[in-house]
Amino acid sequence: MRTIRVRLALTTSLWLSAISAVILAGVYFALTSTIDAAPLDPVTVKKFEHRPDGTLVYRIGESFQAADLASVQRAVNNSTLETLRDYSLLALGVIFLVSLAVGWFVAGRLLRPVEEITRTANRLSASDLSQRINATGPKDELRTLADTIDGMLDRLDEAFRTERALVEDVSHELRNPVAVVQANVEAVLADDDATPEQRAHALAVISRATTRMSRLLEDLLATARRRSGSFSDQRVDLQGFVTDVVDDHRLLAGERPLRLSTRVSPGPVVYADPESLARAVSNLLSNAIRLAPGGSELTVGSGSTAGWAWIAVRDEGPGIAEDDQQRVFDRFRQGATTTERRRGRGSGLGLAIARQIVESHEGKMALFSTLGAGSTFVIWLPDRALADRPERSTQPPTACPL
Repeated sequence: MRTIRVRLALTTSLWLSAISAVILAGVYFALTSTIDAAPLDPVTVKKFEHRPDGTLVYRIGESFQAADLASVQRAVNNSTLETLRDYSLLALGVIFLVSLAVGWFVAGRLLRPVEEITRTANRLSASDLSQRINATGPKDELRTLADTIDGMLDRLDEAFRTERALVEDVSHELRNPVAVVQANVEAVLADDDATPEQRAHALAVISRATTRMSRLLEDLLATARRRSGSFSDQRVDLQGFVTDVVDDHRLLAGERPLRLSTRVSPGPVVYADPESLARAVSNLLSNAIRLAPGGSELTVGSGSTAGWAWIAVRDEGPGIAEDDQQRVFDRFRQGATTTERRRGRGSGLGLAIARQIVESHEGKMALFSTLGAGSTFVIWLPDRALADRPERSTQPPTACPL
């Protein structure tokens, strides 16, 4: 009784035997109620003879049993019913054994995909999620279950590969700033003969390294939060939302110095997690502030086009080559221009996280850039104010809205 196969076979056999017993019992009781049956109760008849003197005398040892025709018929019916009962009980036993064997065979065939699922699960390990069930046969519930598990394994395999790649990349990215901090501490700060200028320079280097590590950890936390699905979606009015995000960055832009302007339009509403969406816009804006030349202008705008709400960040920075425009959203993908190196690098996760956040909100990221003229990053999100109207297109526009 410990396996499903045994339980299925036994349950099937018991149910079939029970149904057969009910049918046979019904037939038996139907016959007993419609025919007259009773055991034969014969009458003993003794033989007599007349003597010469005229008296009637019993002949000792000579007698026979007799019954009327109706009694004989009832006795025949009774014998037939008893035979039917005996054979019915025997048939029930045979039905139980045969159905048990058939149930065992059928259950084994039905549960074969489950056995394959078990074998596949036993072959899986944390380092190898490539095994698949690849079930064949009719498209029944078990085939659907196997296909669903294969799909789940595909997603898990992709997630594990992404996690491993992320850990490897993070380890690589953290190695350099940690080494910088350690080298400056050992070579300068721990040296009693170091001059104040050397100590000040070492502290500045350590500050930049720790700032980079802090950015990296913040971006990693944002990535973990996005993957955990811990979003709290709500209606967001982009006009006030974009204005608030821009105000948070005015001081940082003024230190460059950069002119920070806004072009926001009233009306568009999106359904999103405000904190995550603010993180995405902040990543774009921080990236633009870091790369734009001093004295240039940054423009942040929002609006709605063809049923799609948009948030755009435009800078007058170095621009991005056409061949690099798709790769710029990859994790730890950083520019290699002299300008970028001089102004300090980010964590390498900002644009990747921004795209992940936008796509998790059913949106799209777009980039419009020209070398030497600057770049415009655009976030497209479904405009919930127009979600149910026919003018909303299935894909966001391809032209730059800002």
